[in-house]
Amino acid sequence: MKSIIKISRLYYLVAAFAGLLLASCSPEEFNGSLGPVPTSDLVKFSVKPDASNPNVVSFVNETPGTITAVWDLGNGNTGDGGQINGSYPLKGTYTVKLTVFTKGGYTSNTQTITIAQTNVAMLNRDDYNMLTGGAAAANGKTWRIEGETKGHLGVGPAGASTPEWYQAGANDKAGEGYYDDRVTFNLNGFKFTNNNNGNTFSNWEFVGDLGGTASGSNDLTVPYTPSANSAWSIIEENGKKFLVISGGGFIGYYSGSTRYEILSLTQDELYIKGNSKKPSDAWWQRLVREGYTRPIEAKPIKSEDIFDNFDVDGNVTWKKETLTLNESYDNPLPLPINASAKAAMYIKQEGPGFMFANMFADFNYKFDLTTRNKITLKVYIPGSNDFTTAAGESWANPRLLKQVSVKLQDGTSAQPWSNQVEVVQQVTQTDRWVELTFDFSGAVSRKDLDRLVIQIGGEGNHIAGLFYIDDIKLQ
Repeated sequence: MKSIIKISRLYYLVAAFAGLLLASCSPEEFNGSLGPVPTSDLVKFSVKPDASNPNVVSFVNETPGTITAVWDLGNGNTGDGGQINGSYPLKGTYTVKLTVFTKGGYTSNTQTITIAQTNVAMLNRDDYNMLTGGAAAANGKTWRIEGETKGHLGVGPAGASTPEWYQAGANDKAGEGYYDDRVTFNLNGFKFTNNNNGNTFSNWEFVGDLGGTASGSNDLTVPYTPSANSAWSIIEENGKKFLVISGGGFIGYYSGSTRYEILSLTQDELYIKGNSKKPSDAWWQRLVREGYTRPIEAKPIKSEDIFDNFDVDGNVTWKKETLTLNESYDNPLPLPINASAKAAMYIKQEGPGFMFANMFADFNYKFDLTTRNKITLKVYIPGSNDFTTAAGESWANPRLLKQVSVKLQDGTSAQPWSNQVEVVQQVTQTDRWVELTFDFSGAVSRKDLDRLVIQIGGEGNHIAGLFYIDDIKLQ
């Protein structure tokens, strides 16, 4: 199989080169020649070891007419720019390759550098030691996906600091070729090993890189034998550290990336963010060292205020499940019993993919329902909704319902709905604000509840619905 790094790199180079040509050439220039195609003998770069540490080498592009320069430093690291520094802690011979792009095209040239001595001080680094176990760990250090903890896999925008779009629940990917993977980092030769037990869990868009075939638009497990010649390195760019896997290797879930930003690295945890081959997306993964189980910290049990009126900031951060929620929408009927300026607009879309449309909030404590155990809220249900068409699951009422359901759940559970406490209120009046009370006094003995869920219109039906909600409060 071709190196995944090379495939990904070529994709970006072609795109970047096309963009650079468009940006740097006028229409008149396109009418004539763009210039001669460069030849490899024109590609030149200087090599200068650092005066205080000859294992660190500076490379400077000296090729005339360069639009951009891309480097392969021969140590598993790549980069771009007119100047780049390479770290070579181990003695040996390395081939450095420079590819330059000009108006006439692109070409490459190489130089061989020799590192005379291993710099042990460069190997005795906290990040190296935590990742590999250090020089004393002859077999390296092995890591696994922390599947039992929420958020071990996530996806979000490439520029985001957190996986905003999706975070896997505990054991959410059980049955896929994911949780049985083990990756080992060895300081000796910077060797990287991926023991995937014969299959890999992959993003459906990139399974072709692994020799698989996508089916629909779901991620899937594909048979795959990892490269036996992979290596790892850590590079620093703009104050961030990146873990780079070369030689066709990758970590855990395959999203086309072999370069991972290190978000956290301790003796027990490795939390990384890998950009996808799809430039808009990034994937987060959390690993722990083999044999480690994270201590479970018990949440305190409290009775605290819960309120949100959508006019000013409440103390609730709402999350959404297949729901469109506008938390600052003009009140559709600003009259008693609700004359406030703003309310929340709750939109359930049509189709089976939206049959569980919920707004919910997780809290950093468990609910003490001993003295305060009633949730009140106001709801406005437009009569223009379709409450007659039947389309839905066989186990549910297939019609859109004039009802509001409030549920209390254990948000840390792998299946938080399995032992939830639910109170349902029917709404008999439409096109006006109605105040509802949800009594959870029957659940005062529960000390495991830390999630509040609100669902309007029922579940299991495939009918679209528009609703408004306001003045949510724990009484």
